[in-house]
Amino acid sequence: MATEEVNKSSSLPPYPEMILKAIEAVGDSNGASKSAISKHIESTYGELPAGHSTLLSDHLDKMKDSGEIVFMKNNYMKPDPNAPPKRGRGRPPKPKDPLPPVAALSPPRPRGRPPKDPNAPPKSPSAPVSGGSGRPRGRPKKIARTEVTSSPSSTGRPRGRPPKVKPQLTEVSVEQ
Repeated sequence: MATEEVNKSSSLPPYPEMILKAIEAVGDSNGASKSAISKHIESTYGELPAGHSTLLSDHLDKMKDSGEIVFMKNNYMKPDPNAPPKRGRGRPPKPKDPLPPVAALSPPRPRGRPPKDPNAPPKSPSAPVSGGSGRPRGRPKKIARTEVTSSPSSTGRPRGRPPKVKPQLTEVSVEQ
């Protein structure tokens, strides 16, 4: 990384060390602003790399995210050791119960249908295994109706749409 190369090439201490020393040196109870930290580092260590402001911002953000320093009211300060840990947003996760050692050591079941046992006695096909309801699986068979005649209903008309009446064609002779 460019940060490590810059720090190794010169005799400067690492940026996190310089930042913590600058915050202590400012000594304000509200912490130290970014510009105050930068001015203290420039006055103490003199020669700084060209991208000092970028490096400082990057290291301040990393230290803030890791919890080494706290950012409050536009100032950076060391975290209070007596303060309760900062809780994140939202509902906290449920505590995880440790698994019993027996359940943790049992191998997981393999996927798919288990293979047939070759040593098992053959089943008799005459005794079907019922699913509990006594009815066969699937769609029931169609039952043929008995005594179905096309008799008109009580009104004297057959059911449904009447057939279309086709006009009869007459032969036309063409004489010349």
